[in-house]
Amino acid sequence: MRKYSDKKDVQLKNYYKDRFYHAPYTAKINVDESEFKQDYEILKEQIGILDSFIELDFWVIQINKEDNIKTLQILKNLGYVSFTEASAIDFVASRNGFEVFYQLLNIDKKLRVRVKTFVGVKERLQSVTSVFKGANWSEREIYDMYGIFIINHPNLKRILMPDDWYGHPLLKTYPLKGDEFAQWYEIDRIFGKEYREVVGPEQRDSGFVDDKDTLNFARIYHETAKGANPKEISFKQEYQEEEGVAFVKKVKRDQAKILEKRR
Repeated sequence: MRKYSDKKDVQLKNYYKDRFYHAPYTAKINVDESEFKQDYEILKEQIGILDSFIELDFWVIQINKEDNIKTLQILKNLGYVSFTEASAIDFVASRNGFEVFYQLLNIDKKLRVRVKTFVGVKERLQSVTSVFKGANWSEREIYDMYGIFIINHPNLKRILMPDDWYGHPLLKTYPLKGDEFAQWYEIDRIFGKEYREVVGPEQRDSGFVDDKDTLNFARIYHETAKGANPKEISFKQEYQEEEGVAFVKKVKRDQAKILEKRR
């Protein structure tokens, strides 16, 4: 038998443990010895840079969160005109916050820069969409997946999860698939435990498909009306909407023929 462990507050625990293999740290090169030196000299005169180095051909800059807009605007003026990515890393357990980063590309010089900043739990971060419109969806994803509230965003709402979803799936404290309580996590949080019998347990396997479920899934060549009993024998689909595309006749597979050449 498995050793009993207390399940109290199991959903609030951080499941990450430092027990897996970690790749060796990559070399960090001084900016003064790189082709970013000139841009670095210009930036540090206007921004309080906390750290700066070259790692895997990226110029990495650590700044205060209040300087994110100004920093990205200066970099844009220096030629880093392509916004490629923005995301976050959960350091809530160890540092009580998140590391948010932006990545930019200087197309002419083929140079890349990563701007990092730290945002504490319940702290807010300014939107950078005024500098890069391409940050719109990335910032929505940061909000959706991590719960970091980004102010002055033009449309800050969930982008991957439904609007009524409870919690933020990329947090390390978010329930993992296989947790014995996870199947009821959303039901309990949104509706309450009294709705368990009404809704039923949640299927948390993203790759699972029930081909017998005619309410949520249909099989090609096994089409079934919603809620009807599924068909066990496959048949060739012969279907065309009434009043559909004018120049397409109803298709009959036994009448089809392959053209050997153009007419």
